[in-house]
Amino acid sequence: MRSRLPLVFLLLTVTIDSMGIGLILPVMPDLIREVDGGTLAEAAVWGGILTTSFAVMQFLFGPLLGSLSDRFGRRPVLLISLGVLAADYLVMALAGSIWLLLVGRIVGGVAAATQSTAAAYMADISRPEDKAARFGLIGAAFGIGFVLGPLIGGLLAEWGTRAPFYAAAALAAANLVFGWAILPETVTDRIRRPFSWSAANPLGALLRLNALPGVGRLLALFFVYQVAFFVYPAVWAYYTQARFGWGPGMIGASLAAFGISMALVQGGLIRVILRLLGDRGTVIYGLTFNACAFLALGLVRDGTVALILTPLTALGAVVTPAVQGMMSRTAPDDSQGMLQGLLASAGALAMIVSPLLMTATFAAFTRPGAAVHHPGAPFLLSMGLMGVCGLIFLARRGPAAA
Repeated sequence: MRSRLPLVFLLLTVTIDSMGIGLILPVMPDLIREVDGGTLAEAAVWGGILTTSFAVMQFLFGPLLGSLSDRFGRRPVLLISLGVLAADYLVMALAGSIWLLLVGRIVGGVAAATQSTAAAYMADISRPEDKAARFGLIGAAFGIGFVLGPLIGGLLAEWGTRAPFYAAAALAAANLVFGWAILPETVTDRIRRPFSWSAANPLGALLRLNALPGVGRLLALFFVYQVAFFVYPAVWAYYTQARFGWGPGMIGASLAAFGISMALVQGGLIRVILRLLGDRGTVIYGLTFNACAFLALGLVRDGTVALILTPLTALGAVVTPAVQGMMSRTAPDDSQGMLQGLLASAGALAMIVSPLLMTATFAAFTRPGAAVHHPGAPFLLSMGLMGVCGLIFLARRGPAAA
């Protein structure tokens, strides 16, 4: 049982990270207007700025923390970051201005950059043939957090817009204590890599890893896919308010339904899909399904139909773990932290681009006097990006394609 506790800790860490995001999503529109005033469209723009600032820090610090974990170990990086994250949520719970919320998101972005370290730890304890499925477990944990986070956040919103932040701080602190008690170190002298500033930044890590066969195109696919998929956290709360008039409770319930489906797909169904279709077929299936899902959400006008569609849209959430597994099998053991840090930076860069792109698209099609009023426009944009992903993937050449 004790040998499985590190895996439990990793999955709890990812779950709590996603719970922390999901806990605050239902209250963000009201919280931003509470501290800054303004309309829903203006709150959406500020929401994009807050999310982007978080992502900028992840982009800058993902490779750094991944490289530090390759040198000094996964355990200290994970535990210190959990402590910082718990303190950051407390600061945000007390924030009385939009600028303090912004500072909180910046610090939180640095602390949450340890997803790369958690993924590297998972790679350390997994056999090569199990890595895609194990990364699917990480995705499932994220989905479970997305179930519990918005659901609990919507309920806690009844006690005010600050209650979810206190809950997120308590969860991070509790997981820190658990990790301190049970987490062993996996970085040994055999795979320990000297720290290098040239590899501890996104550009340096990209240049080092791009020499591996197929990594460049897979990374480009990963980035564009993340830009498209981040449409959900970027505009869901604003889109459902504008289109269907949903409040925090219904927003939380719909995100919970999405998270349940995502957890089932990445925790179990992906193993069946990988066995039947292989890596290549799994990616093609996921891209095709996501394109259809984005089209449906972009055009739906009935709230009941949207609620039915929401969990179904997660059935395409198999692309990220499949691509992540393909890349992890290509990288050597002493570069897993650097690889996962680079993937974290690519995801963070997507989070920089996507919220600004999606919220600006939403605002352009919903503000008073808009030439065309269409709250679903961001989802139609994401559908187009799925087509770009398909072109990148199908154009791959070399050993990774085989």
